[in-house]
Amino acid sequence: MIDRPSPNFNARLLPVSMIVLHYTGMPTAAAALDRLADPAAEVSAHYVVAEDGVVVRMVDEANRAWHAGKSWWRGITDVNSASVGIEIVNPGHEFGYRPFPEPQMAAVEALVGDIARRYAVAPGNVVGHSDIAPARKDDPGELFDWPRLARAGLADRVPAPRTDPEWSDAGFIAALGRYGYDVTDPAATTVAFQRHFRPRDIGGTIDAECRAIALGLLRPDL
Repeated sequence: MIDRPSPNFNARLLPVSMIVLHYTGMPTAAAALDRLADPAAEVSAHYVVAEDGVVVRMVDEANRAWHAGKSWWRGITDVNSASVGIEIVNPGHEFGYRPFPEPQMAAVEALVGDIARRYAVAPGNVVGHSDIAPARKDDPGELFDWPRLARAGLADRVPAPRTDPEWSDAGFIAALGRYGYDVTDPAATTVAFQRHFRPRDIGGTIDAECRAIALGLLRPDL
């Protein structure tokens, strides 16, 4: 681990109960690190994970990094106070989005696992930036390997196939709200859900598969 301190932090107001994953969304890792350390930018993260697996620590976990912005998850509005933020180097959709390489994913898995164990973070509270801010963000995006984290017990699994509950579209959106999403923008929330749980089709159409996945997330006992 490499230390590159950022001045962009303040005091936490809540205990850590979440881990939020982002991509850097900049052309290079160097550009992302410079921005996250720039006082004028007023953004930061606790960690940055490079494509070769090197982890850069920028803000001490005891402090509140500025990575989530206006966001909401399971009733928490000050997500920065309640979370550890991890930026994953990737140019993102604007600069040539690409798969996350194996050394990087291995490092992300190890880092998330360590943080989750120390703070007893529930798998359902390991989320992407698009999950907590669906109307504003689309990272870490549909190429991120959520199934890998789920297999390690670090994120919620996509439920096994089950019967379509045949909810109305409004019923499906209500289900996403019960799971944890901000549903004030239903279309954006549907796409965010698909990026995380059904990434092969993120067109925003609410279909039988989406409804069945949502049911499984809410009722894993069925």
